[in-house]
Amino acid sequence: MNSTFSFKKWGLVFATGALALSLTACGGTNSTSKSGDVSKKSSAYPEKPLVINAPSGAGGGLDTTARALSKVLSDTKLMEKSMTVENKPGGGQAVGIADFISQDPKDPYRLLLPSVPLIINNLKKEGNSQHSFRDITPLAQLTKDYGAIVVPADSKYQDLKSLFADLKKDPSKLTLAGGSAPGSQDHLVAMLPAVKAGVDATKIKFISYDGGGEAMTALIGGNADVLATDISGTGEYLKAGKVRVLGLSSPERLKGIYADIPTYKEEGIDAEFTIWRGLFGPKEMPEYAVDYWNKTLAEMVQTPEWNKVLETNGWEDGYKNSEDFQTFLEEQEKLVQEILESLNMQK
Repeated sequence: MNSTFSFKKWGLVFATGALALSLTACGGTNSTSKSGDVSKKSSAYPEKPLVINAPSGAGGGLDTTARALSKVLSDTKLMEKSMTVENKPGGGQAVGIADFISQDPKDPYRLLLPSVPLIINNLKKEGNSQHSFRDITPLAQLTKDYGAIVVPADSKYQDLKSLFADLKKDPSKLTLAGGSAPGSQDHLVAMLPAVKAGVDATKIKFISYDGGGEAMTALIGGNADVLATDISGTGEYLKAGKVRVLGLSSPERLKGIYADIPTYKEEGIDAEFTIWRGLFGPKEMPEYAVDYWNKTLAEMVQTPEWNKVLETNGWEDGYKNSEDFQTFLEEQEKLVQEILESLNMQK
């Protein structure tokens, strides 16, 4: 009986060991297969067409940037798969951004191309957005533009100092136009230097128009005294002698037709403001996709094709990789918060 029990006992031990080895072997095979799949995905990405969400209307700066990006990547053969641009306007980019975030957070075939309102909308009190850059994955800053304070060519104001001196005495004396709502990008372009110059910016009369084009028309037509806008939108009016740009929010002077325009700092106002446009992926974008875009975009911004895009549109090269872009966004968030607090417009 003991012998029989011993035989059965050892038979059970061997059977159990064999089963364990079998399971281990299967597990090892599955693990290797899974690792192989990840490697395959990494090397093959992108395997199908991609979609870029431009959270603005067709023809706007974001739409233009997204389509230029798609074309250059195709023309330079840096990417074989096509990229489709989808316009999602509304709410000063808030609608398109919310739509993007509501979808699959891991899908590497969806991209988003917003700009500064991504930060502004999350911080301002009125009409704010619950979403910030922390809800998506920064891939690259692509371009940078700068704010400009503009007056009609026949204005008495020749520089920012005289303009802000009058506004300091009576902030409601002049009407300021912008192509976005109070608390948005154009508004902050003017409010930042005004606050730094000691003006009570809460009392400045600001009229918002539906885009920079309408705001420029109001300025030239005599319906506004001053315009806050991005410098790239002033080129044709400067050439035609219709406007004068008093100052720029850039850290140093620009080139070409803008070379004679002083910066805010040159006018004695310690302020800078960068209007960026950047590419993002969903919040949980796989690392292999982030690595792909870091490599591909670093190559793209060096091409003659991309530099031609910058020159044609009056944009500055603002390229930052994903890590540097993340750091920059955190810094600009602090600046925007500071301006909104000075206007009592923070949430």
